[in-house]
Amino acid sequence: MTIQITGYSISPFCLVLFHVLKELGLSYEFTQPGSFEEIKSPEYLATKHPFGKIPSLSDDGFQIYETRAIARYLVNKYQGKKNSTVLIPSDVQKAALVEQFISVEISYYTQPLGKLVGQLVFAKRRGNEPDLKIVNEAREELEKVLDVYEKLLEGKDYLTGEFSLADLLHIPFTNYAIKAGESDLWNKRPNVARWWKNISERESWKNVLNEYTLA
Repeated sequence: MTIQITGYSISPFCLVLFHVLKELGLSYEFTQPGSFEEIKSPEYLATKHPFGKIPSLSDDGFQIYETRAIARYLVNKYQGKKNSTVLIPSDVQKAALVEQFISVEISYYTQPLGKLVGQLVFAKRRGNEPDLKIVNEAREELEKVLDVYEKLLEGKDYLTGEFSLADLLHIPFTNYAIKAGESDLWNKRPNVARWWKNISERESWKNVLNEYTLA
């Protein structure tokens, strides 16, 4: 049985899956498409991802795409098999809170953060100048979101009180933003800064950073 991921190592979405796999103590194989055109090919669309995106995962013949769906699948199937790390608790109410903060991450946090990183990191990587209007608007929106996070994290080290998949999903995009010079957004908020320190210093995340070259 082999877990196989297809994607690009610089992708925040692939980085999420590498981190999940390492937290769960799972080995895997990673394949990068030869070109961006390849992920639009009829074969890729038919066998990996019908929208021509990454990542996708194959597990003993089972195929699944979309990052958060893959992450939940891995947790549901493998959590507790290799180690004691818990990313989604078995308690119904605790699990519901994890899902709540995953929804918060998708809806409010990663929306502006993705725009910011898209301009400051990936536009530059493509040889383009960042669109400063998009950068400033994304930064302003993220300021408001992080103000709410500052309140949510009062007296807590993690979003639900214990490290979970909800925290993990925030890490790759945030890491890119901080590397791009935006660390003050997190550092000037004590609760947010404490939370970021806690989640970014996970050994499994450090292992991801050591293994892969980011953009």
